[in-house]
Amino acid sequence: MRTLKVFVSGVLAGMSIGFGGLVFLSLEDRVVGAALFTIGLFTVCTFGFDLFTGKVCYALENGRHYCLALPVIWMGNLAGTGITALVVRLSRITVSAKAAALCVTKLDDSFVSLFLLGLLCNIFIYIAVEGYKNAPHDLGKYLSLFFGVMAFILAGTEHCVADMFYFWLSGWSTDAVACLLIVTLGNAAGGMLFRALHRWIFVKMDHKAT
Repeated sequence: MRTLKVFVSGVLAGMSIGFGGLVFLSLEDRVVGAALFTIGLFTVCTFGFDLFTGKVCYALENGRHYCLALPVIWMGNLAGTGITALVVRLSRITVSAKAAALCVTKLDDSFVSLFLLGLLCNIFIYIAVEGYKNAPHDLGKYLSLFFGVMAFILAGTEHCVADMFYFWLSGWSTDAVACLLIVTLGNAAGGMLFRALHRWIFVKMDHKAT
């Protein structure tokens, strides 16, 4: 039952990121689209859904059960983005061509570049999520989400769950699966590395204070 709840939470998180991706694709202005993409992470953090890119940042400091849940969350995110994409494809909304154009750029990229862009992306995501958790005022919490999400999109980095949504819209292939897995590894590496360094700094500072 616990695994099922984690999976369903992952599905809802994937749907939420799909909502953000839909708004982004629907707008001609990239800056406005990036700003409104924030609806995805806002929903995830406010409602407490399980998003792989946020959860993976804290994997090194949690136990076995936490880490075993991450693949379940990832699969839930995949299913959730697929549900949102299916609803979009069955509607009159026509954004599949724009999604396909984004995916061509991803598929033409090298694995090294995709990995590094995934790494950079999850540093932005960690800033957004950690800021939301620890900012002392509500305004700071939501500005963390707003700037973290806008930055990762406008910088052109790669977010594996957003990419799931785009690939669902444009069509899957073996190259698309490989691309998604490389980006996932980059997201995991970036989030865990930045989190580990962040914790290390404050552990060292606490030791000096005592």
